Amino acid sequence: MWRVVGRRALSLAPVLIAVSFLTFLLLSLLPGDPAVQILGPQNVSPEGLAQVREELGLDRPLPMRYLSWLGDTLTGDLGRSYQTRQLVTSAIAERLPITIELVGLAMLFSLVVAIPLGVLSAYRANTRLDAGITGATFGLLSLPNFMLALLLIFFFSVRWNIFPATGWTRLTTAGSWTDLNLARNLRGAVLPALSLGVANVAVFTRLLRTDMISTLQEEYVLVARAKGLPTWRILFLHALRPSSFSLMTVAGVQMGVLLSGTVVIEEIFALPGVGRLLFQSIVQRDLLIVQGVVLIVATGFVFVNFVVDILYSFLDPRIRVGGGRATA
Repeated sequence: MWRVVGRRALSLAPVLIAVSFLTFLLLSLLPGDPAVQILGPQNVSPEGLAQVREELGLDRPLPMRYLSWLGDTLTGDLGRSYQTRQLVTSAIAERLPITIELVGLAMLFSLVVAIPLGVLSAYRANTRLDAGITGATFGLLSLPNFMLALLLIFFFSVRWNIFPATGWTRLTTAGSWTDLNLARNLRGAVLPALSLGVANVAVFTRLLRTDMISTLQEEYVLVARAKGLPTWRILFLHALRPSSFSLMTVAGVQMGVLLSGTVVIEEIFALPGVGRLLFQSIVQRDLLIVQGVVLIVATGFVFVNFVVDILYSFLDPRIRVGGGRATA
């Protein structure tokens, strides 16, 4: 088992290096000059441009700039913002907990709602209930998250005044865990999390339904029914586990979708998260911030998929691989 973990962990490094290089390359190919953005159109002069480019290393060849940035990154130094001169690591650290909480709540909501719906739809396959669930999830899947966010704001904030439309309350005050603002924090997170998570409910429900229908035809499930076991026990203890592999795979992939969705959702709800930071940095051409955020997001995405791969081995020992052969 540990050999599997070690081998998978070693495979993460080339992926992250490739992602960092492609990001660095694409940002370098963007039109415009960061030095002009920093100085401002009114203060541009040949001497000023040359000085800023030299300070930022923009006068060096692209491979040299990338290697220099990569070396600093490996030591934990992602540079400073072109605009605010704030450390990139500090800017991301201030906002990352908000995005992590938002994505976590969205994924939790998706799974909590989708698993019972998927199981119920499979158990009642080809009935009116199944058709209703399938139709509802299809409708949710066709609704963009930004449109859903606006609808939620209109009804729950403007009309009914249940949840705030914008703003965010941090879990703690001044970093002290003795002063928790859990109720206010969750109240501000409900609408953004729903905006992100509703589409995943549709994806997870339809995927689990398909796998559960197949699993319920297996012999061991039929034997469990013949023994007179309760239906809920058969569905959730015998059939759900082997039907969850595809669900876990897609859930890992959807984490990346949720992270990309935060760029729009955090801007709509005015949340000071990493997604909004990325959007503002792209607009301002603050390339070091963009590179740092993309690297952190890519690292998180790769790590989530790494965890999913490891969970496969716990759910089904038959897929563990050791010494070139499968081990049970």
